[in-house]
Amino acid sequence: MSEQIHFTAKLPTKRVAADCLFIDRAGRLLVLEAPYKSTWDLPGGMVEKDESPRLAARREVYEEIGLSVEPGALLAVDWVPQTGDFTEIVAFLFDGGVLAPGDIERIVIQPAEVSSFRFVTLAEAERLLDAEQFARVAAGFAARELAQTAYLEAGRAPRSAQPGR
Repeated sequence: MSEQIHFTAKLPTKRVAADCLFIDRAGRLLVLEAPYKSTWDLPGGMVEKDESPRLAARREVYEEIGLSVEPGALLAVDWVPQTGDFTEIVAFLFDGGVLAPGDIERIVIQPAEVSSFRFVTLAEAERLLDAEQFARVAAGFAARELAQTAYLEAGRAPRSAQPGR
């Protein structure tokens, strides 16, 4: 085994996820109910080997709701520490854009991954999503308005990443 391969084999690995933030014309967030989770989710999922986060978001959106979309701006990157049985993860949140009524009519859910979908206000999303994902979504909404990207750690901007610090 070469020295470089030996070194690389010892490096830590992190899980990576990529989601899309879609809204309807009323500004409500698209959320998905998964049959295997107690909380709702956004369209998206895990990045596979040799796949970029953007391409993973595109693939997962198509697999879950049948829409072929090109993810837009990167709204947030969130490092989520290990909790319980879940290893740490780096989560990317892309702007999925505004879904017109025709787009919404074309949504076809994949029953193995999605039980149902709906559009909710940010206040409703806080009750449906897990706390860290909601924090990422809230930061994504703000970043979308400001045409920026939010950097988060466990759903919060570190002091050094906050404006004016």
